[in-house]
Amino acid sequence: MKVRKAVIVAAGLGTRMLPFSKVVPKELLPVVDTPAIQLVVEEAARSGIEEIIFVISPGRTLAVEHLQRDPALESHLAERGKTELLKRLDRITKLNVKFTVVEQTVPLGLGHAVLCAREAVGGETFAAMLPDDIFDGDKPCLLQLMEVAERESAPVIALLKVAPSEVSKYGIVAVQPGGNRMHRIVAMVEKPAPENAPSDLAVMGRYILPPEIFAMLADGRPGTGGEIQLTDSLAALARGGPFYGYEFEGTRHDLGDPLGFLTAQVDFGLKRADLADRFRAYLKSVISS
Repeated sequence: MKVRKAVIVAAGLGTRMLPFSKVVPKELLPVVDTPAIQLVVEEAARSGIEEIIFVISPGRTLAVEHLQRDPALESHLAERGKTELLKRLDRITKLNVKFTVVEQTVPLGLGHAVLCAREAVGGETFAAMLPDDIFDGDKPCLLQLMEVAERESAPVIALLKVAPSEVSKYGIVAVQPGGNRMHRIVAMVEKPAPENAPSDLAVMGRYILPPEIFAMLADGRPGTGGEIQLTDSLAALARGGPFYGYEFEGTRHDLGDPLGFLTAQVDFGLKRADLADRFRAYLKSVISS
């Protein structure tokens, strides 16, 4: 199955990162000097995605605007010979991806946000990406999932083993282990208590989903707060046929959590050739003080 489109859900309120996210969308949280939304878009482009559908809240367009060209800024930098800064902007402008924007007019949960992209996706298998989750690895996390989906001709989602104290923060899956990081999903529960968790495998923010998921979302019963949960439709998908989870290779940072935000700065900062030596020396001085 060829995956050409990705839905990036950028409509959440980002309450875990208040007060920063009161005005500035959480998708613009920086990883060193690069906004999260850009890293997610670059991951999609590197995975072969041809069109990205952004689901945003009304008026919250800054994340999309970041991905658009700014001729005045580019001219300003060129006139002053700031070629290195121009190269950083080129990372955005040279992405060979089409952008489409749809609005989630009422915040009715992740499942509803994905449902808002139904018309733009059409009848295709598609990827869904949450910009809170930033992945770092030799091969993009999304590409890993796309390869599994194509090989198995089935939907697949990213999984990560988490500590028992963490399971209540995530959707947790019950599985039949298949080896080579593969698991067949048989059930799923949203944010269970540790004693009720069916496993320690948590769903991360990367999905390859069939178009049938939209009908399931549309027919789903709203839960707490009137929200439509994606987890409920994923559980229904698991009951209907082969559905896989894949323990991705690489590291994931939860940018919507203050600790995850800090660990992302450290990991990505230490990989920057222009920062690594000075940053490492600083960290050593802090630890030893």
